[in-house]
Amino acid sequence: MKVIVGLGNIGSEFDHTRHNIGFEVIDYLANQYHLPLSKTKFNAMYGKGIIEGEECLLVKPLTYMNRSGEAVAPILKFFKVSVDDLIVVYDDLDLPIGKIRLRQKGSAGGHNGIKSIISHLQTQDFKRIKIGIGRPDGREKVVNYVLQRFSKEQMIEMSPAIERAAEAIVKGLNLPFVKVMNTFN
Repeated sequence: MKVIVGLGNIGSEFDHTRHNIGFEVIDYLANQYHLPLSKTKFNAMYGKGIIEGEECLLVKPLTYMNRSGEAVAPILKFFKVSVDDLIVVYDDLDLPIGKIRLRQKGSAGGHNGIKSIISHLQTQDFKRIKIGIGRPDGREKVVNYVLQRFSKEQMIEMSPAIERAAEAIVKGLNLPFVKVMNTFN
């Protein structure tokens, strides 16, 4: 089984914000593969089903971003899934809007959701798909920027990024992740 986790914050006030782009990808996959996120347990909302011949769990932590590991670790433990079968998708300030980057492992890079997952899993060795949300100009605080919605112009760039991230996830289910990285990076 593969566990695909999208990071974000719960609550309608956070819907479609920059920080919730991971949730957007999970929603896109759930819609494309008719996998409703109908279960709530382990501090997460999730759905289970088959994507391209692989049993998958689509997960949205309900812990708020900075405590994402509190949902991810118990899910992996309960379903007896190795960290090798985990893919986390989330926002990245250091990438231009709409650009995606895949990584097999690495540090949190200042992302508190990833920091929490690393802390709870006790490893940095898990697959990630980062989606660029750009940086605020020098006057705006990062915390305000990530909690804003994209402009209409920015959504023109983000919609294909969501689809591309979902496509990378699907390819990563059956191909070596290095090969998927070479295709999408």
